[in-house]
Amino acid sequence: MTLYIVATPIGNLEDMTFRALRILKEVDLIACEDTRQTSKLLNHYGFKNQLTSYNDFNKTRKTKLLINELKQGKNIAIVSDSGTPGVNDPGFYIVRECIRENIDVVPVPGACAMINALVCSGLPTDSFAFYGFFPKKDGKKKKAIEIIKNIKQTAIFYESPHRIQKTLKLFAELIPEKNLVLARELTKKFEEFIRGTAKDVYEKCNDKTIKGEIVLLIS
Repeated sequence: MTLYIVATPIGNLEDMTFRALRILKEVDLIACEDTRQTSKLLNHYGFKNQLTSYNDFNKTRKTKLLINELKQGKNIAIVSDSGTPGVNDPGFYIVRECIRENIDVVPVPGACAMINALVCSGLPTDSFAFYGFFPKKDGKKKKAIEIIKNIKQTAIFYESPHRIQKTLKLFAELIPEKNLVLARELTKKFEEFIRGTAKDVYEKCNDKTIKGEIVLLIS
């Protein structure tokens, strides 16, 4: 009985390892955020396997069910819609329970948006902190920026294209001289890195529509 943490592509479907494909073919069950999304990946590589949803909405109930399946000797892979499970998604919950139940947890490494953004950002990589999605509420946004002001690490956030303009404006107002990198649509056709001070990046983006999945990095 083993839980495999299988990374999947963050955009480009060629970024799938041979080992990940083998594990997804061989396991008894694949737990995924969205069965439709994972079906597309499996169909692309020409095979099928049993899928079950595992996401923020059903994680409490499904964790118990999946642990029971594992205890019966089944091997299960967990995948997210893109990237490495457990990074800013509910994968943490089932990993924690597996450890409590002495069930083996095996990583099958691959793509991770924040790491790919970091290594191409030009910002220091020797020490960094990942904070998940940037806060939605104004008060929490300002508190997050206060933290960034006082740390000596590269700070990494995910952000929604619907909120990015407001977030960039806030950075430009509160930490205008901090170096900032906006990375979007990583590994996809319209992959883009926008670099400069917070003020510079805001000015570059102010009159354009920013689409796609976004990673923000601040030195």
